[in-house]
Amino acid sequence: MLAADAGCAEAVQALLEAGAPWHAQDAEGHTAGEYASGSGRRAVVQQLLDWAVRAELLLGTISRRERKGSIPNRDYLSSCIKYEGDVLLDAEQEGVMMQWEEPLMKRHAEIICASGGDVLNVGFGMGIIDGFIGQHKTHSHTIIEAHADVYAHACKLGWDQRPGVRLVLGRWQDVIAELGPFDGIFFDTYGEYYEDMHDFHEKLPKLLRPGGVYSFFNGLAPDNFFFHLVYGEIARRELSRLGLETSYEPVPMDALAKEVWEGVQNRYWHLPVYFVPTCVMQEQQVADGGAAAADEAAVAGEAAAGDSQQLEQQEQQPAASS
Repeated sequence: MLAADAGCAEAVQALLEAGAPWHAQDAEGHTAGEYASGSGRRAVVQQLLDWAVRAELLLGTISRRERKGSIPNRDYLSSCIKYEGDVLLDAEQEGVMMQWEEPLMKRHAEIICASGGDVLNVGFGMGIIDGFIGQHKTHSHTIIEAHADVYAHACKLGWDQRPGVRLVLGRWQDVIAELGPFDGIFFDTYGEYYEDMHDFHEKLPKLLRPGGVYSFFNGLAPDNFFFHLVYGEIARRELSRLGLETSYEPVPMDALAKEVWEGVQNRYWHLPVYFVPTCVMQEQQVADGGAAAADEAAVAGEAAAGDSQQLEQQEQQPAASS
């Protein structure tokens, strides 16, 4: 922490190479990246960010191999959910979706509906973004919802009868091959992890038309600003490999008040700003049918396999103080 705060890049590099974890936190939950940022040490912030992204990309490759075939949200999909006012809760009283997300969903809808073409939303939830999509002139509007109770709620609201809307029941992993292509896609599932979103991203070269726009609920590491930046950069780099150019638009948030979270077990947002992602599929990438992305994925996988043992050994070393 001291080296980062002082802006000593050489010391920071030495500590990282000696096994000091980039994500180490002090007693108050602050990381070296936050210390560097608070002291205006931009070069060190970038140094820590690059190291963290590389490490997490390698570990992500390892974890994808280990979890192959698992269904992370199996318990959620088989449990009861309930709508209580402006909140959707799961069986454990944890928030699946809340009304404070409304301004974010409005912006996401504007982004994916810009062309007025065929639009896909993965995850109905409270139907907030679907309501905003309905305010735009689109050629078609497809919704995938995996939870039977949420699907039934959407039908009760009449979404299955709306002109131009197709409501599909099932996990996206099971139904996506029959759908598309689209001009705009939004992804916001519950009970899944970043690696599941990564798997969805791998489908984008075939799902998005040339110039198509993708966006997702950016709830990556929402309780620590530096972690949030790291995973946002990981997503940007992985999407770039697949042929999408990603930018983040900062939007001030007003969801930190205690009363907003009353009755909700999990506070799934802690930051004063939300970064709205806009990811545009580049023309040449789509024209190639995703072949280049597949080749790059194979190369990246081989490189990760070669480095994974070294990384794991490093993670097992006693942590040095940063």
